[in-house]
Amino acid sequence: MKFGGSESLNNIDFKLPEDHPKTKEILGQNDGGKPLNIYVGCAKWNRTDLKNFYPRGTKDELIYYSTQFNSIELNATFYGMPGRDQVITWREKTPDGFRFFPKITQSISHMRRLNDVQLLVDEYCDDISNFEKKLGMVFLQMNDNFRYKNYDRLVRFVENFPKAIPLAVELRNNEWFNDARIALEVYELFEKNQITNILVDAAGRRDLLHMRFTTPFAFIRYVGANDPQSDRKRLDDWIDRLKIWVDQGLRDIYFFVHQNVELESPFLAAYFIERVNKEFGLTLHLPKLIYPEEQKLF
Repeated sequence: MKFGGSESLNNIDFKLPEDHPKTKEILGQNDGGKPLNIYVGCAKWNRTDLKNFYPRGTKDELIYYSTQFNSIELNATFYGMPGRDQVITWREKTPDGFRFFPKITQSISHMRRLNDVQLLVDEYCDDISNFEKKLGMVFLQMNDNFRYKNYDRLVRFVENFPKAIPLAVELRNNEWFNDARIALEVYELFEKNQITNILVDAAGRRDLLHMRFTTPFAFIRYVGANDPQSDRKRLDDWIDRLKIWVDQGLRDIYFFVHQNVELESPFLAAYFIERVNKEFGLTLHLPKLIYPEEQKLF
C-alpha cells in the first residue's frame, strides 16, 4: 500500500486537529499589507496520472498543464538530478506566474540519507536555481525510517543548505512528533534557519497533521483517499482552517493534491480552487476538465 493509505476509512477521524499554540505567533510575523498568494497544483503533469485532464491531441503536457494550474509539486526531480538545460526547458515552457516546487533528489534524501551530501546539494541547487523567479520552494521528504538517531545529519543539512533557496522539510517517522522533547528541538532548528515545516494530510497518517508552523508559509500536501465524498469534505475543512490562518496573518499558501491511486487529482484540485476563489475573493484560473458521462464529480 502506498504511503498514508488505508484499507478502510470507517475508523479514521478526518477532523483537522486544533492549531498548535505557536501558530498565531508565527503567522503574526507577516506583513499585514502583503497580498494573499495561493498556489494550487498536482504532484505530476504526465498524462498517465492525470486522468481525464488532457484534451485529445495535446502535444506537450507541461505546456498545457501550466495553462490550467499555477504551480506543480515537482516529484520528477526526486528520481534524478534534473540538469541545468532540463530546468531551463521547463521554465521556458510555462507562463510568467507559474511556480515550481521541486522535491530534492532521492540520492540525497533516501540513498545517502543526508550523510556526506554537500556536493550533491550544491549540484542540485545549482540546477534548480535556473528556475529563477519561477522557483517556489524546494522541499525535502525523508523516508519514514529516518529517525532522531540521525538528527545530526538533519542539522548539518539544514544549516548548510543555501539560504538563497527557500526550503521546506517533511519528516515522516512518528518519533519526530510524538516525543515532545524531540519535536521542540526540531521545530526550534527549523525556526532558527527559516525552514518551512510541511503539513501532510493523508488518510493513514494523521500524526503528520501536527499543525506546527515554523515559518509564516503554509506548505500543505493533501493525499486523497479515493473516496469522492470524504475527499471533498476534507478539502472543505481545509478552506475553513485557512480562513482562520489568513485572519491571523497567513499570506502564502502552497497546496498540492495527490491520491494514493491517481484517479481524479485534477478534479479535486479544481474543486479546491473553486472554493478558494469563493471564500477569498480570488480569481485563480479554474482548470478545464473532461468529465466521463458516468462520473459527474462535482
